[in-house]
Amino acid sequence: MFRCSAALAALALAAAPALVCAQVQRTFPADALRGRIEFTKPPAVEIEEEAARLAPGVKVRDARNMLILSGALAGRKGVVNYTLDTYGLVNAVWILTDAEAKKLWPRTRAQAKAWTFDPGSQTWTKP
Repeated sequence: MFRCSAALAALALAAAPALVCAQVQRTFPADALRGRIEFTKPPAVEIEEEAARLAPGVKVRDARNMLILSGALAGRKGVVNYTLDTYGLVNAVWILTDAEAKKLWPRTRAQAKAWTFDPGSQTWTKP
C-alpha cells in the first residue's frame, strides 16, 4: 500500500510542472507594442524594418517565457510584443506563440491611446 501511494505521489509531482506550463497565460503590460523584429548584432535590432537598440539589461523571453540572452538570437526574426524605455530603447521583448500573435494588439502608441485594454483578459478593443 505504501509503495503504491509513494509511486502515485511521485508521478503527480513529476507531471505537475508540465500541467502548469501548459495552462499559464502570459500577461503583457498595457504599454507593450506589437511588431516584427529581426535580431541583428546586439544591441542592434530592427523592428518593422526600422533600426532600434536594445537597452542595457533588456529582458528577452521566448515563447515558453524563458529568458534568453540577446546575443543568442542574432539572425532570428519573429513577431513580438515589446516595450520601450524613456530613451526609446527596447527594454523588454516577448517572442510570441502563434496563438498570442493572432490576438489584436496595437503596433503604435497612437493605436494604444485610442484603443481600450482589458488587463485581465489581455485583450484590446478598437473604438
